[in-house]
Amino acid sequence: MEESPFKGRTGITRLTNALAYSLHGFSSAFRHEEAFRQETLLAAIMIPLAFILDVSGLARAVMIASVLLVLIVELLNSAIEAAVDRISLENHRLSKRAKDIGSAAVLLSLVNVAVVWALSLTS
Repeated sequence: MEESPFKGRTGITRLTNALAYSLHGFSSAFRHEEAFRQETLLAAIMIPLAFILDVSGLARAVMIASVLLVLIVELLNSAIEAAVDRISLENHRLSKRAKDIGSAAVLLSLVNVAVVWALSLTS
């Protein structure tokens, strides 16, 4: 099996390439994924709010981490969906399972935000 020609890159070249790929991934997700845009808006509101609220430093860190986790999980879910759609657009039970499991992961990350924020704000 042929490997990517970029796998052998090291040092600054690898870091520069990785940064460029990551920024392209953010841009692509923002352009093509409505859920990612909505969750980015949520993060743009909630992260600054975490700095304004009167909570401990640890609570603030966990609150912000829980919001960032939603974005991470959404990016992974979107990647799964894109890969499944690249393979085939036909309805298949395994494709549905992969997409549903990715969606469930996003839901759990959103529940996590609600629980973390509720507990942080009531303690």
